[in-house]
Amino acid sequence: MNLLTTLQGSMMEGFLPTGWNLAEIDQLADISGSALTKPEAWWNPKFEPVACRSLEDFDVFMGHEIAREIQTTRQEGRTLAMILPVGPMGMYRWAVYFLKEWGVECDHVWGFNMDEWSDAQGNTLPSDNPGAFQYAMEQAFYGPLDSKTVPAKQRHFALKDMLPSYGERIGELKRKGTKLVTVFGIGRVCHIAFWEPHFAAEFASEADWKKQTHRLGARLHPLTIEQNALTSFKSRTTLVPAFANTVGPALFLAADRIIGGADGSFNRGMQWQGMSLRMSLHHQPTPWIPSSYMPTLAGRLFYLQELAEPLVAECN
Repeated sequence: MNLLTTLQGSMMEGFLPTGWNLAEIDQLADISGSALTKPEAWWNPKFEPVACRSLEDFDVFMGHEIAREIQTTRQEGRTLAMILPVGPMGMYRWAVYFLKEWGVECDHVWGFNMDEWSDAQGNTLPSDNPGAFQYAMEQAFYGPLDSKTVPAKQRHFALKDMLPSYGERIGELKRKGTKLVTVFGIGRVCHIAFWEPHFAAEFASEADWKKQTHRLGARLHPLTIEQNALTSFKSRTTLVPAFANTVGPALFLAADRIIGGADGSFNRGMQWQGMSLRMSLHHQPTPWIPSSYMPTLAGRLFYLQELAEPLVAECN
């Protein structure tokens, strides 16, 4: 007896994305340990999952990866555009540490925050609101870099008047030889940024889906809202907006390299991201699972080793 056998007539019926084959997804749950990193045919040859023994290691490794991209492009005399998340966040402290330790100037970097909370019309929280992603980035990354930081004019946030220009700005930078790196976390329903799986129903083809640069006032899945209530709002669901502005696949899949993170473990054996990680790595790419496209790109996905353990019941 499980969800598959009790779904009909329950409140869960129609709740999960309609394009999900639950029986097929459930089979992915049996993948664990070293099998988790066995490449699929669609993986990019330069894609690499990296296990981290602890959250502390995860933050350091991912922060180092971000800092190295900034350092190496500086050394190459090349500009760098980074699509940046708010979540994971611990890596920014270490990125700042390494960059300051190495004395790296960041005036060759262009930052594009991938998403921001909004209402249905795309209006966002004030930049000084502690729940705003712009506030989080200024506090965690741009501010602590002090005089060596990314210039203010090169910081972009997913605001109503700024997000629609991302495609043009990033396209222009790439035409000039700028390297594009997408930094990301994986959502509970396998979104990248706030590009949700249910958006897939709106497009006649995968090609049309891949052309989307952004969305203002994106309608979020309930599991996305509850994920953020638990991870960012201390369980206070009423604080979480039901909409967000977000970049689309035309931008986050245009990366020359990716730096991903999956740190979705609580403690005492509890976690929320093991299934999402398996779907991202081992489900054939589909618009119904946006994160399934990330292994098709060159780069690294850092994940907590705990998430690779067997997904079996454990009453806490």
